[in-house]
Amino acid sequence: MGAGGGASFTPRSPQWQVQFDCFPTESGRRVLVTLHTIPDRGLAISHSHVVATELQGPVFTHTWLPEVRAIEVAVPEGPALAVRLCHQLALECEELPQPFHRQPLVPGGHHVSLPYEFLVPCLCIEASYPHRDSLRSKRCPFRERPDAYGPELWSSVRFHDYSSEEQMAMVLSASCPLHPRATLCWREVAAEAAPCHDVPNSTASEEEQAYTLDSVDVHPLLCFRFSYGNSSHVECPHHTDTAWNVSLSARGLQLRLRLTSRVPASFSAALCQRRGGRCEPEAPVYTVTRPESSAPGELALLLPVQVLGSCVLVWRSDVRFARKQLLCPDVSHRHFGLLGLALALGLVMTVLLLNCRSTWRMRNDAAACGRPVLLLYSPDSEEHLALVCALAELLRVGLGCEVRLDLWEAGGVGRAGALPWLYAQRSHVGRERGTVLLLWSRGSARLFRLWRGGEGGGEPRDAHDVFGAAMACLHGELGAAGRGRGWVLVYFSRLCSPRDVPRPLRPLPTFRLPQELPGLLGALRGGPPASSRHLHGRAKGLLLRLLEAEASKGVAGGGSGGGQLQPAGT
Repeated sequence: MGAGGGASFTPRSPQWQVQFDCFPTESGRRVLVTLHTIPDRGLAISHSHVVATELQGPVFTHTWLPEVRAIEVAVPEGPALAVRLCHQLALECEELPQPFHRQPLVPGGHHVSLPYEFLVPCLCIEASYPHRDSLRSKRCPFRERPDAYGPELWSSVRFHDYSSEEQMAMVLSASCPLHPRATLCWREVAAEAAPCHDVPNSTASEEEQAYTLDSVDVHPLLCFRFSYGNSSHVECPHHTDTAWNVSLSARGLQLRLRLTSRVPASFSAALCQRRGGRCEPEAPVYTVTRPESSAPGELALLLPVQVLGSCVLVWRSDVRFARKQLLCPDVSHRHFGLLGLALALGLVMTVLLLNCRSTWRMRNDAAACGRPVLLLYSPDSEEHLALVCALAELLRVGLGCEVRLDLWEAGGVGRAGALPWLYAQRSHVGRERGTVLLLWSRGSARLFRLWRGGEGGGEPRDAHDVFGAAMACLHGELGAAGRGRGWVLVYFSRLCSPRDVPRPLRPLPTFRLPQELPGLLGALRGGPPASSRHLHGRAKGLLLRLLEAEASKGVAGGGSGGGQLQPAGT
């Protein structure tokens, strides 16, 4: 084998120095070194060298004793060995923490039991001779044994939670240099044994065992699932407080959501039906927003119920990852009256459908059913809002009218303001020769007096005051030549009296329900009053009982209406 490199010659000390890079060889091999000059000056040197046999490292055997959480190390006959357990890091094998650090000297032919704290993949056994700088032997028997270390791997890890309002952040402190994969999952209840459902495409970024994921609605039940090999662990945020809260109440054919948020955010809600343990959201999706500049406060969503037993899914919709919270109305004895109200309304619509089918077959009635109806009201109380929705459903489902109601289209109200939204709806109804139906009550009379006294007949100061906007719109039309054409005022006899209708509104066509229901139907059709044979007495009786139930709840009392309700995508 040739060798080359740099050479030098010193006359006073005739000694050649040959420099050559190292190269690998095995113990016991003969290495041949040949040296000659270029150009050839008649000097050539050849020398061979036998590489000494490397001494064998310490020899030992081991046995895992899981029942006593220890590893037994046996030393064969021969010299004594110093043995210990250690955690293999990048460059060194670090000793175990106290009281588990031990390094006994074991005589040949004996064994020793070494306890460990946690069985982890980097747990190794190291043996050495007692003299300084002796050869060492090391084995890491559990590195490829996830079946062994899996059950207690995560017990050796400490999780530090640094999550903020919109970022999940956790830092791991572990005995081994682990780099597990972290993804999001969500739990239905706060219990360690509860399953955690995976969130697709939610892998967190990792840098030096710090895991972060942005655009997250941080919640105690929205957790990180750490996976290493075939083992996994779920770690949830350590703080139990949330940035927002929601509550649900049932009011007749409405579900009312109250949301409180300490951060600017958008929230969405959708009705769902529980089937086989799942509740998938159904269209439409309603959204309410707390703007950046607004102060912390309460938001409200009003959802019309189409099917009894409906639940609601609520989630924060301005972030990428959010847990959907499932809320179902209380159907205890306190709400039997409300469920009865909904059932009674269903019977009313069914009877009207059966007894008015002959009228609907007529061509002019078919055209009338397609005419839009803009339903306006005063937000007296939650019970009154339920009655408004019941009347709207009766007109929409029972008579086939195209009903425009701010509770169903409040997304446009929230964006444009009450007056522009109302004028747009009024223009649409006018073009289609429809009707503006004003549902009056004692609360309406009180708000009308406040509106006249505070606004002087002008535009409302509150951009979401639909009733004030309606009064401003009607005030302008009553002063025009048409004298309020296309407007109809209705009131329920058990909740209001003719004296509660203000004098400026008395020129409007007015109908008392349920006695003058045929006349109202005729006005909506744009024709004469409906024949009494088309309104079965049973239907009127059910409607009357419905109103009696509402009157017993104190519908005429004051209250406040709902907040912005915005179907997603509008």
